[in-house]
Amino acid sequence: MQLRFAPIVFAAAGLGMATFATAAPDPALKITAPLAHENLAVYLVRGSSVAGPTPATLEEALSRGSVIVHETGNVRELKIENTGADPVFIQFGDLVKGGQQDRVLTTSLLLPPRSGRIAIGAYCVEQGRWNSRGTEDVTKFSASNAQLFSRTAKLAIARAPVVSSETRPARGSAPLAEDRRAWRDRIGSVEPLINQVRPPAEDSQRTVQGTRPYVRSGQGDVWDSVAAAQNQLTARLAEPMASEKSKSSLQLTLENERLQKAQADFVTALEAKGLADDDVVGVVIAINGKIAGADLYPSNGLFRKMWPKLVRAAATEALASATKEASPSPSIAHVETFLAGAENGEASTRALADIAQHETKESADALKVEARTSDGRWIHRNFLAAK
Repeated sequence: MQLRFAPIVFAAAGLGMATFATAAPDPALKITAPLAHENLAVYLVRGSSVAGPTPATLEEALSRGSVIVHETGNVRELKIENTGADPVFIQFGDLVKGGQQDRVLTTSLLLPPRSGRIAIGAYCVEQGRWNSRGTEDVTKFSASNAQLFSRTAKLAIARAPVVSSETRPARGSAPLAEDRRAWRDRIGSVEPLINQVRPPAEDSQRTVQGTRPYVRSGQGDVWDSVAAAQNQLTARLAEPMASEKSKSSLQLTLENERLQKAQADFVTALEAKGLADDDVVGVVIAINGKIAGADLYPSNGLFRKMWPKLVRAAATEALASATKEASPSPSIAHVETFLAGAENGEASTRALADIAQHETKESADALKVEARTSDGRWIHRNFLAAK
């Protein structure tokens, strides 16, 4: 299979061009035999890395205070600011804890140094809270140590058209009948309620004051996926996974000690093997004998930073979806066909705040989202099984 690397050049906003990596050769990627534990199989993807320093992750930057994620009062949008001197990598599916509600970020991007506040899409993964939780700062987010693990939720986010303030209903709009769940238990200002309205399919081409058509957000699908995963984990681990602090919080579920102990068996079996060699640049995940998705990076350094999150997320999904009957792992040829087939979909590209580009392709079997810098250099490729 011939997937090729492109050179990476990271742009520092407002500071001209800063080269953090140079051109790399164009080696073919190699998919290695699966490493398996229970119903989870991981296929390491090997290839050459681009040269240059590895950017910090969102988890690292938040922990040292060089990135701030700001609440906006809009559940579908946060603002993120890099106050440091180095770029920061943010991955689609990163969870951020705190604010008015825990969120999942919808975009992979490289946040430039001293970026200023940049709007970034988000989805709620904590239905029912719109206030401070304990001693947390309601205006900011404190940590990002986990990834959204549900393939169903990721598909809902990736497939949903971009929704901005231009496409929301006018202030004072009443909720439609099928949107009552999106409004249920909401407290606080009117704005967060308005931002979650989802019109029925027949109204999907309606425009608001001549702007772009208003579109369904997929938020309800994300909530459904979170609730289903909590129920599945509760059944598997024989212990309630919903926290008394906030029963709908996915982040607090992932902090459950019983779940973390169950994850540890997978982590012990698989994490070190992904870090053993310096030519691993990605991973393909299969659960119950079916490919779930893949993540590819331009360097081993970035893969190493993301791998602990990825393996925990994969372990959680494996635990949530475990079946009584064992299934054989897909063949390497099947994995190669999955990745190559994702290239057959029709491509659509959009820009984000002049610092990133995203190309989406969806075929019959796979959805691929490629995140690039503003000048078109790729930084992350995410693949999801489409069904």
